[in-house]
Amino acid sequence: MLNPMDLLRSNLSRVRIPEPTNRIYKHECCLSFDTPRSEGGLFIDMNTFLAFGKECVAWNYEKTGNAVYLHIKQTKKLVPEDRPLKKPTLLAIGVDGGYDNNEIEYEETYSIVVLPDYAILPFPSVELPEKVRLAVDAILLAEGAERKEQVAAWTADKKQVSAYATNLQQIDNGVIVPPSGWKCAKCDKTENLWLNLTDGVILCGRKNWDGTGGNNHAVEYYKETNYPLAVKLGTITADLEGADVFSYPEDESVVDPLLAQHLQFFGIDFSSLQKTEMTTAERELDQNTNFDWNRIQENGQEVEPICGPGYTGLVNLGNSCYLAATMQVVFSTHSFYTRYYKNQSLKMAFGMAPADPTVDLNMQLTKLGHGLLSGKYSVPSQEGSDDYNVKIPTSTAKQEGIPPRMFKSVIAASHPEFSTMRQQDALEFFLHFLDQVERSNAGRSEADSSRCFKFGVEDRIQCSSGKVAYNRRLDYILSLNIPLHAASNKDELEAFQKLKAEKLSEGKEISNDEIVRPRVPLEACLASFSSPEEIHDFYSTALKAKTTAVKTTGLTSFPDYLVLHMRKFVMEEGWVPKKLDVYVDVPDIIDISHMRSKGLQPGEEILPEGVPDNEAESNLPLADEGIVSQLVSMGFSHLHCQKAAINTSNTGVEEAMNWLLSHMDDADIDAPISQGGEPAVDQSKLEMLLSFGFSEEVARKALKASGGDIEKATDWIFSNPDAASSSDMDETTTNPNSNPADIGLPDGGGRYKLMGIVSHIGTSTQCGHYVAHIFKDGRWVIFNDDKVGASINPPKDMGYLYFFERVNS
Repeated sequence: MLNPMDLLRSNLSRVRIPEPTNRIYKHECCLSFDTPRSEGGLFIDMNTFLAFGKECVAWNYEKTGNAVYLHIKQTKKLVPEDRPLKKPTLLAIGVDGGYDNNEIEYEETYSIVVLPDYAILPFPSVELPEKVRLAVDAILLAEGAERKEQVAAWTADKKQVSAYATNLQQIDNGVIVPPSGWKCAKCDKTENLWLNLTDGVILCGRKNWDGTGGNNHAVEYYKETNYPLAVKLGTITADLEGADVFSYPEDESVVDPLLAQHLQFFGIDFSSLQKTEMTTAERELDQNTNFDWNRIQENGQEVEPICGPGYTGLVNLGNSCYLAATMQVVFSTHSFYTRYYKNQSLKMAFGMAPADPTVDLNMQLTKLGHGLLSGKYSVPSQEGSDDYNVKIPTSTAKQEGIPPRMFKSVIAASHPEFSTMRQQDALEFFLHFLDQVERSNAGRSEADSSRCFKFGVEDRIQCSSGKVAYNRRLDYILSLNIPLHAASNKDELEAFQKLKAEKLSEGKEISNDEIVRPRVPLEACLASFSSPEEIHDFYSTALKAKTTAVKTTGLTSFPDYLVLHMRKFVMEEGWVPKKLDVYVDVPDIIDISHMRSKGLQPGEEILPEGVPDNEAESNLPLADEGIVSQLVSMGFSHLHCQKAAINTSNTGVEEAMNWLLSHMDDADIDAPISQGGEPAVDQSKLEMLLSFGFSEEVARKALKASGGDIEKATDWIFSNPDAASSSDMDETTTNPNSNPADIGLPDGGGRYKLMGIVSHIGTSTQCGHYVAHIFKDGRWVIFNDDKVGASINPPKDMGYLYFFERVNS
């Protein structure tokens, strides 16, 4: 048997000295959450620079044949209690130069390990080959890929204060900027518009190399006038730090510390966001924020910490609570538990992964699933103790949690907002996550866990002619309006309004204890979703004219898990986002059986499908320009906003917004709108399916049912062998049971049990904090980032997202 040095020399050709562009992982295993502090330490592959825990390193050797590893082990170092604090030089926590969070310091030891026999050579050692010594030095000196991504995210959005902001001269020419409906002053552009902060002129931005974008009118105006600063319309929200301000003389995006003042000059009033001039309603909401925080996080309660399988916390990476709360609930579903934990081992996922497992969603979901559900990392932290045999009482047990860095990096790769350290909307993240899961399992519906949330929705539209049209779509969430007029405590609210009027007349403020919030039953929210709704300016192909139609909505299938989104955020006059100050009474059991769509009924007559070629009108609702302009003002493209309005039958801005967020990654989202109101089928994709031998009629239906995705379309055709025989049947008028889009989706009874709540604290989805409460093992459990404990008083009436599991009879 060769000695360790000979083994090393025999594998020397596979040792690489890392270059500056190489990503080096040395803080966390790529397949698990093991670190150098774990019992077995961490092994860095000296060929690929990927890191592996003790259990996983053998799998990498089997897969790649790479035998040489740098082993890093960290052990606790005794630190004096009177150690002085370091002054931070970087706005970050836990990184070099950042805030000192008083973590225990560790001492690192290194060695070279050669597999498969785990032969060990000490490092540093002059006896090691020079190539190995240089490679190890380079690895140790390099900034780890995990840490590099974290620092980049913290500093990516850093902008400089403009030198032109403080003394900016503004011209009082009577310009008042409305909150929507803008257009370039020199052309018809309604997108990519910039408000000049000197005189209030609205002009389009620069033209891109491919002809898209604006017509350069804003930059040309600067050359004519030398007015230096402009803000991009659609990026202005209550969080002014997110506004896109551009300085032409400095030629970069900048910070305008006086932006609120400069905007107010043109009638965009942010003063109501300041505590000194809050409206009464906003003051009440502000007073309740602390109450929300304490109630949702159960502060002040003796919450018993919980450790063990299924009770692992997630470390906050910096405003990542939206991800933590959502993923805790997702992995509490049977579908994700089975797919990424019970039926798929880490070794199995690694075997299927590409050369770099850190960029593979299946691998990182499996890693996250095993991290959350195995219980391996859900153990009481041994703070201040090196004796791992010391038993810590359950009542004082606190776990460290696991950091979902690699998962966040993968899931955010196709969404620039989620790659930042800013707070995000949990709903938007949930929809983006499910979309990525669906895409990664395209053509393999049995492996697509996102289907447990998916269901069919059907809109029945009846025009004044008596004829009907049926429009169907798929969705992951039921987004519900909260009808405040349906409050169950109207007497108490009336008494509170009288008390408030008296207090205000006396110059007194309302105390927290005196505030009464509306209490709206969930049943009223569900009823609002299903209730008939008028659609004005609906073009009837029967009457060949615009008329008023009535729309009712139902579900064509009931998912395994029903997600309800409560629309608590509205935009008030003056661009002020307002969170509805309301409780929603949510029962443990709901029954939505009455919401099942009945489809085409005997005796109903369908609206004619098409119109003559010379007709300009559509047989579907035209896009409501009011809805479109409001969405465009938020920064979305005009085409996308038109599609959102059409596909939600011009119901409203929130409905269109929700559709838009869940369809942003559709393959045909940028396709032109056809005469019939739907995106035209991509001709190249159609021709590709035709080349496979499918008929044009079937190919068109498949692309339509799959959202333009070739793989999904092919899968749909093979899943629907009778498609050719029924291709002459109008998809929008058939019975929902035969709707191709619904085939294969889970379906069952309409009784559901509440199993999870994602609650939000704060005045906007883009700020504040998210917490999850999950019903597990017969009790409610709170998941507040890395803190996991038995819930005493779950805030069932304060949820933002509610997760229900179907009750099988």
